Amino acid sequence: MFNPEIIAFLMLGGFFAMLMIGVPVAISLATVGFVFGFIGFGDNLFNLLPARIFGVAAGYQWLAIPLFIFMGIMLEKSGLADDLLDVIGHLSGGVKGGMAVGIILFGALMGATTGIVGATIITLGLLTLPTLLRRGYDKGIACGTIMASGTLGQIIPPSLILILLSDILQLSVGTLFAAAVMPGLLLTLVYIIYLLIQGWLKPEMMPPIPLEERSKVSGKELWKRFWKVVVPPIMLVVAVLGSIVGGVAAPTEAAAMGSFGSILVTVFSGRFTWTRLKAVLIDTTKISALMMFILICAQVFSLAFRGLNGEELIAKLFNVIPGGLNSDIWLMLLLIFVLGFFLEWIEISYIAVPLFMPILLSQGADPVWVAMMITVCLQSSFLTPPFGWALFYLKGVAPPEVLIKHLYKGAIPFIAMQGVTLYLVFQFPQISLWLPKLIGW
Repeated sequence: MFNPEIIAFLMLGGFFAMLMIGVPVAISLATVGFVFGFIGFGDNLFNLLPARIFGVAAGYQWLAIPLFIFMGIMLEKSGLADDLLDVIGHLSGGVKGGMAVGIILFGALMGATTGIVGATIITLGLLTLPTLLRRGYDKGIACGTIMASGTLGQIIPPSLILILLSDILQLSVGTLFAAAVMPGLLLTLVYIIYLLIQGWLKPEMMPPIPLEERSKVSGKELWKRFWKVVVPPIMLVVAVLGSIVGGVAAPTEAAAMGSFGSILVTVFSGRFTWTRLKAVLIDTTKISALMMFILICAQVFSLAFRGLNGEELIAKLFNVIPGGLNSDIWLMLLLIFVLGFFLEWIEISYIAVPLFMPILLSQGADPVWVAMMITVCLQSSFLTPPFGWALFYLKGVAPPEVLIKHLYKGAIPFIAMQGVTLYLVFQFPQISLWLPKLIGW
């Protein structure tokens, strides 16, 4: 009879081997879970698994996922992004690097309304990248700004990462939403400061929009567009997040309100059609089904790994590392960062977080604080080559003169800024914990 911990170690090795040969993550999770779970404790795995899967599938909190996805896709398909970008571009285009700053602000606002990385990056890539290049922007800075802007939706609430982490860590969604507000704003501010400094030091790489072009739109017209285009999504975000953070509505109820609100915004903008609604429903179903399939397959892996005393194996690994809790946290974050080179954030969440969090919590780490560091770290998985999805999204819509080296060059400074933000959240936990404590979560 094999030692269960040895089987657990082989299970991890088998999982990563399957990933390396190109097997999809969900299939890899389920396959190694079934095989090594059966080797370790026989058909008891199959006796326990149905109740585990039913418990996950019946979870009320998962209703928020398709509702938030619907809200995001509806706003994205409504053409709201085009109007937002036009207004923000005119407001910030007179500053050196102002268009890049405007793109970051656009990404932050779209992140709070849609949270869909691919949609934001593709929209920005199609609408702004040719313009930025035509105005003399450096290819690397232009590409990096667009990609980084699109990833802000993964930390600024309502974020799907936060909903998944709330289930994995058994925390309130409202608590994580409140905790993510300040790190999300901090990351946005770090990006803006970097771009303004770059514009000041190297204005030739980030020239402003000429005054004569900006003057074509009067202040009155710009103000009218602002109220029509910018205010409605902001009001929707405040209503959704405010109701959750304030304890007025549960996340699922707020998500339903946000979905209905996104339909109203589309109707009032004159862009609602039944064909568009059908397309939104189809895309929502596809994305939701993919996430739930990965979640269910992860249960097979998790049940087998725990049954094989895998958590004790991880605990022994941490005990070998000197430095206590801080070293253990950075080891976990380093692993998440490395996994980001090869995996998406969904898979990383279900692989790394359940393995390491019990050990960190047993040492007294605040789960909300750790969750925020994980969320900031997961941002890098969209930008790190070779499988950063932001790179793929932008390359797919970029002009021919934009090469993959420009995307890599542009991503590196923003990955470094994510690291700076991560260090600040680690060094000053109150960045994450201040707002939840203030409102009594």
